[in-house]
Amino acid sequence: MAFHIHAHLAIYAGGQPLAVPYGIGIGKPWLLQQSAEGPFVAAGSCFRWLHTHTDDGIIHIESPIQRTFTPGDFFAIWGEPLSGTQVASVDGQVIAYVNGERWSGGPSEIELRAHELIQLDVGEDTPPQPFTFPPGL
Repeated sequence: MAFHIHAHLAIYAGGQPLAVPYGIGIGKPWLLQQSAEGPFVAAGSCFRWLHTHTDDGIIHIESPIQRTFTPGDFFAIWGEPLSGTQVASVDGQVIAYVNGERWSGGPSEIELRAHELIQLDVGEDTPPQPFTFPPGL
């Protein structure tokens, strides 16, 4: 693999957290393992370059080429909309934060970089929430 990084995506709708599901970008059937944090998709029929193993919001970016990936790419794989007025099935004004700083561009245009913390707030501005990557990521 030429490119292997991890970014974190947190979504808040009306101030309440929404889980980013496990298994996005991993083809079924899945091999699910239970961990202390919950289900972990250990294997599947295929892996997209952007995928999630758990529902903790960590996006695994594993690509044979080094290029810029965005939340727009991730949401396309997820099959959910992302715009300035919608995140997945939730409609409303979207406020984005990157590493705790308010983002002025569109949420689909943010660059996914190593250990980037991305927070998307829909309908209500939620102060940026902390996240710590597990050891080894």
